[in-house]
Amino acid sequence: MRSNKIINLSALALLLACSPKTAKVVEEKAPEIAPPVVKEDSNPCVTLDELSSSKRDEVETAYVLYKDHIKLKDYPAAFPLWQKAYYGAPAANGSIKYQFEDGIKIYKNLYDNETDEALKQNHLDSIMSIYDKRVECFGEADYIAGRKAFDRYYYFSDHSNDEEIYTLFKQAIDGKQEKVDYFVINPFTKLLSDKIINEEIPLEEGRKYTTLLFQAIDYGTQSGKNTEAWDIINDYAPARLENLEGIEGLYDCAYYEKKYLALFRTAATDCEVINKTYGRLLWGGCAKDAPSVTEVAAAKQKNCYTPPPPDGPLKRAYNAYTEGRYKEAVQLFQEFVDNTEDTNKKFKYNLLIAKIYYGDIKNYPTSRKFAREAAKYKPSSGEPYLLIGKLYASSGPLCGPGRGWDSQIVTWPAIDKFEQAKSDPAIAEEAKKLIRTYKQYMPSKEDIFQRSIDAGSSYKVGCWIQEKTTVRTAN
Repeated sequence: MRSNKIINLSALALLLACSPKTAKVVEEKAPEIAPPVVKEDSNPCVTLDELSSSKRDEVETAYVLYKDHIKLKDYPAAFPLWQKAYYGAPAANGSIKYQFEDGIKIYKNLYDNETDEALKQNHLDSIMSIYDKRVECFGEADYIAGRKAFDRYYYFSDHSNDEEIYTLFKQAIDGKQEKVDYFVINPFTKLLSDKIINEEIPLEEGRKYTTLLFQAIDYGTQSGKNTEAWDIINDYAPARLENLEGIEGLYDCAYYEKKYLALFRTAATDCEVINKTYGRLLWGGCAKDAPSVTEVAAAKQKNCYTPPPPDGPLKRAYNAYTEGRYKEAVQLFQEFVDNTEDTNKKFKYNLLIAKIYYGDIKNYPTSRKFAREAAKYKPSSGEPYLLIGKLYASSGPLCGPGRGWDSQIVTWPAIDKFEQAKSDPAIAEEAKKLIRTYKQYMPSKEDIFQRSIDAGSSYKVGCWIQEKTTVRTAN
């Protein structure tokens, strides 16, 4: 199973999206001697109305009896009765669909209790064939593609590969667009992000599906339905997608205008906001003469003018950074660092490079690398540790689902770094504030008890962090 399962969303998806309806099978009696009726609907699957009287009684009885066993979770007893019902009249009365859900439950139970890998694969094949039969009987191919992908991602990852899961999720979102089922969003976001970062898909494909995901999140959140599920999604997917801003060309000018102009207009004299907005607009491909860019440039000229440094690598580096050419900027700052003997400047510009990788390019491991390099030149400064702590604290959506264990434990090494930073009087108050903020997001006593972990014990946080820390609880 995947280590980063989105447990809350997974359980909720099963509860809200996958629970079978409980309508009863129609029990009207056919004439004593009657041939199978001629189908008048478009359902290609056999229904109860098409069976002879005696066969219908037999199949209806199987439907009733197997369902009683399902309610008791007695899957072995339910299995032969379910088979008689399902294969006798897979479409039941032509409207109910719970027979497919129940068959999937039965085969999931078989899969979970099987040790032979070949037989486990057979059980998975049976589950997929039940999904296919449901599409044959009732349509909804795009919804079922999402269900198949969801099951393969969370339950059957040992017998599935990311490519087939990704393809199924794509079918779901291509077919349903912004109305795609909520349980698709988080796992598809994870797979898509990985493929974009690893350059496994064309940039155009990444752009298409990130756009659709944002549209789906907006549509679903505003729908007022399944609010708990959308809360979970909003704790994960937007942050994960935002981390892709470091991929040049993925998001267009309109994306950056929508996101950063709103921020700029609430703080139109704040130089940090102005400079960030200006750089982001240009990074996103907005033309320098675009109205959005000229508006921010005017605010920058009025409120944030600073004398430029002398000609050389440093001036070119600042120009590149200001104009949103972040990769060029870090190269030029690195060139300056490599050619200066001034340890204060080595500290300052290594730290600046680290901040660019954190806030602009969104490459956390590389940001940490330069923060550590900066710390070598000024060991008394807490700034590098403060930045590394922020990197760790921001990694909940990268290392987990945005909430729950995998996303909470990143607070432990984050707080370790804030504690280190606290020794620097210049930033002690900020470090203390961050410690207070993130302590509340640590796992609870119940969380560590369930995993047989003791408070105060040593624990290694994985993901990209890979650091040993101390187990602590929020309560």
